[in-house]
Amino acid sequence: MTINKIFVACDTTNISKINKIIKQTQNSKIKFGYKFGLEFLNSKDGRNFVSKLKNKITFGDYKFSDIPNTCAAAIKSIKDLKLNYITIHISSGLKALRSAKKVSGKSKLVGVSVLTSLDNKSLKEIGFSINVKKLVLQQARLANKAKLDAIVCSSQEVKIVRKIFKKEIITPGIRFNSKTDDQKRVSTPVEAYKNGSDWLVIGRPITKGNIKKNIQKLIDHLKQWSSNQKFAVSPTQKH
Repeated sequence: MTINKIFVACDTTNISKINKIIKQTQNSKIKFGYKFGLEFLNSKDGRNFVSKLKNKITFGDYKFSDIPNTCAAAIKSIKDLKLNYITIHISSGLKALRSAKKVSGKSKLVGVSVLTSLDNKSLKEIGFSINVKKLVLQQARLANKAKLDAIVCSSQEVKIVRKIFKKEIITPGIRFNSKTDDQKRVSTPVEAYKNGSDWLVIGRPITKGNIKKNIQKLIDHLKQWSSNQKFAVSPTQKH
């Protein structure tokens, strides 16, 4: 039986809210991890909280992007947090990725491809002449060369990424309906899993409002996938 794996995006600096999120997302039907962004990790209370968090899967979404030496030094500076996953922008370049990977230790180094808040029009605005899918595919090849442990991409690119990247694929931009908020490339949980994602990143659809009711809504949504799996499960989903 495939266990659905989800990182809950803890997008707040309120410790009480995060404790509530963790407490109310304990569920035997879903494997939960917890993603912490820069807003939280750069706060004094946030860093202390994560350093003391035990027996939870932690995702430090730093999205490092700098020259090789600085990226490596940054990874070293957070080793005390013992994060399970740490992100770095693939656009930092091969040397930076390799330098970061050398010092990442037991933490899985995750390459971030094109942000889900961007689309083809956005790429043109910042100077890219290729579309999102081509750029993500190019970045996936780079992640392979750097021997990264996972990659972040939207559900729309998972199928093409899976052809060349055989490790974990993490997918943000997940919505239960057509509401996009500040995202451009979104999908439902079922669509993402069906395309081959291993982990989903879900924030507001879980944390906004009644968390337990939102999780039950998610479970009901996923039943249509788990009960009718007529497609191949990705290699990493089998674990």
